[in-house]
Amino acid sequence: MGTLPPVRVLVFHGYLLEGTGSNVYNARLAEALVRLGHEVHLLSQDRHADQQPFVDAVADWEEGTLRVRRVRPQHASGRGSATVYRPDIGALLPVYVADRYEGIEARSFLRCSDEELERYLEANIAAVRELRDLVRPQLALANHLVMGPVILARALAGRVPYAVKIHGSALEYTVKPAPERFLPYAREGLAPARCVLVGSRHTAASLWEALGDAGLIARTRLGPPGVDVARFAPQPPARAADGVRALQAALESGGAAERPAESAFAREAGAAARALARVDPGADQLVAFVGKLIVSKGADLLLAAWPLVLERVPRATLVVVGFGGFRDGLEWLCAALAAGDLAGASELARAGRALEGGDRRPLAYLLAFLDSLGVAERERYLAAARALAQQVVFTGRLEHEELAQLLPACRALAVPSTFPESFGMVAVEAAACGVLPVSAAHSGLAEVSEVLAAALPEPAAGWLSFPLGDGAVVALAERLAAWLTSGPELRERTRAGLVSATRRHWSWEGVARGVIAAARGELQALRSP
Repeated sequence: MGTLPPVRVLVFHGYLLEGTGSNVYNARLAEALVRLGHEVHLLSQDRHADQQPFVDAVADWEEGTLRVRRVRPQHASGRGSATVYRPDIGALLPVYVADRYEGIEARSFLRCSDEELERYLEANIAAVRELRDLVRPQLALANHLVMGPVILARALAGRVPYAVKIHGSALEYTVKPAPERFLPYAREGLAPARCVLVGSRHTAASLWEALGDAGLIARTRLGPPGVDVARFAPQPPARAADGVRALQAALESGGAAERPAESAFAREAGAAARALARVDPGADQLVAFVGKLIVSKGADLLLAAWPLVLERVPRATLVVVGFGGFRDGLEWLCAALAAGDLAGASELARAGRALEGGDRRPLAYLLAFLDSLGVAERERYLAAARALAQQVVFTGRLEHEELAQLLPACRALAVPSTFPESFGMVAVEAAACGVLPVSAAHSGLAEVSEVLAAALPEPAAGWLSFPLGDGAVVALAERLAAWLTSGPELRERTRAGLVSATRRHWSWEGVARGVIAAARGELQALRSP
């Protein structure tokens, strides 16, 4: 795709610019577009966009009038610019997974009335329409299957070519569960799009099946997220340990960008510092979990697997990074296992999604593991589980940049998600640091593992993924323990392969160039799923 002349790009995201998933994607995409010299106009609901280093100006609609405030001085030529706009959508923000946001009610799309959805649409359409006439974008990108694409379709009215980036959550959590309500919006938004970008073959197949539009296949291309290989990079052990200690000290002194307590994206810097203070990065073998603490991310499998890991690697320490409605359930599970209370752990497994406000669907894989323990196995398991209180720490939320201080000190990262993922972004970030990502063998996670495996020696290539099923807990533990006890030569060859493959296949500049090509409809420049 080569070097492209600067263009004005409008990006509709509608959520935050930090945290996880699509938030990180849009922040890093905008940052890369600016580095490449483009002029970015990004719509989001982030109230603190001025804290992003790539942002030059922020804008709000005050009583219907657009007010732009510059937050960075005029930059040198050769660099692009970014302005972030926050449309006035009122008191309600529809989301895919129930959550809390600062200063606004976030409610799942499935629980919003038709009238509420229309008000949300109209407010965003009016904002995009005004920007269409004011900044005259040459290209545009809509995020998520709903409602970004339909907003651009109505607001741009065919005057600006655009692409759509499917992240997976809107498809799996909103459109597929309620097709009669949301398929019409999805179809209307995708119909004029020059290209539809997906993170994986799995997401493409799921999208095509849900939309039932054979013509969509020809316009679908691979567009996975990227990784900042300068920020996420391997470090020598001593420097990596220093990075964790520096992060702990920074959190202890207050940390960065502390947010009001009502936001689910807030974190308690002091609690995170105390959690990291319990870790010895120079002596412990660290394994991380990074993600939302919701049932579908499968952290319960990892906690149940940890005593099996500790049987073979007593100094293995699990660092759980994230926030969400299932955190209390995970801490309950950890405490029950440490106390030898398998009945309590089984009770949690049977309650399942009810613990985060969903229906009472059991955690089938966890329950299968607990039920499978024989008498002798149970004794060994519970003996190892007594160390969980010391060998598992919950940090709560960490900022994306802070992960770059933690991950290089880890030996492995576990991604045990039980729900389809469009892409394994955190797995790629770990790989960029030379950290082995051990992921569930499905959806976009399996595709990331497949790419990485081609660059790794055996048996490390086989430790990248594990099958979901009744044996998932044991399979996950076996792979983690095997990697943690592997020899130094295999570890070094594996680390080198992970870093090399990540830099070769994923970079944000490449992602940004792909988005420009997609919006232009240059399908021949992009890979088919």
